[in-house]
Amino acid sequence: MIHTIKKYRYPVLALLVIFLVACDSTPQLKPLSKQAVVLAFGDSLTFGTGADRQLSYPARLQEMLSRTVINAGVPGEISQTGLKRLAPLLKQHNPELLILCHGGNDILRRFNLKQTKDNLQQMIDIARDNGTQIVLVGVPQFGIFLSSASLYKELADSNQLPLENNALSEILADGSLKSDQIHPNAEGYSVFANKIHKLLKQSSAI
Repeated sequence: MIHTIKKYRYPVLALLVIFLVACDSTPQLKPLSKQAVVLAFGDSLTFGTGADRQLSYPARLQEMLSRTVINAGVPGEISQTGLKRLAPLLKQHNPELLILCHGGNDILRRFNLKQTKDNLQQMIDIARDNGTQIVLVGVPQFGIFLSSASLYKELADSNQLPLENNALSEILADGSLKSDQIHPNAEGYSVFANKIHKLLKQSSAI
């Protein structure tokens, strides 16, 4: 019996490592060019409500990437309006990457999230038709536990998108990182930008 364990120990360990890597794999993106434009698209969480505009997460991310990051956040916007706004922005800026962080106001207003999911899927389709890569950001759904609405993981899985699904939940659960119940403060946006930057590295975009 001892000899049998020694014989299979290393193959079993190898299979376990492969399994763990597969479970933790991040969908890969094409590397961004040095001249790449990144479009950060969303609502107040992208705009930077709760901090000075120059301390928003797109502004912080621009410093980290040394590339142009356009802040296309509109406070209070719902996903249906965002869907109408996205295509002209993609045509205007022709970004290599879209960071999609939308749907929070739908959640707050208790809209039908099936429609929100459909709106976000259409945004993803529009971006891909434009030749733009996408990173998706999950927005928290307030309840007993502060965690991202399930639609974001579903969209990321079905479209094979890199997903930052925990950053906003973690930030808004920490009183020192938020300006109010639903917005980070300047330090919170810095943490947010760092999380996005880390995901871009994991997905080979940078």
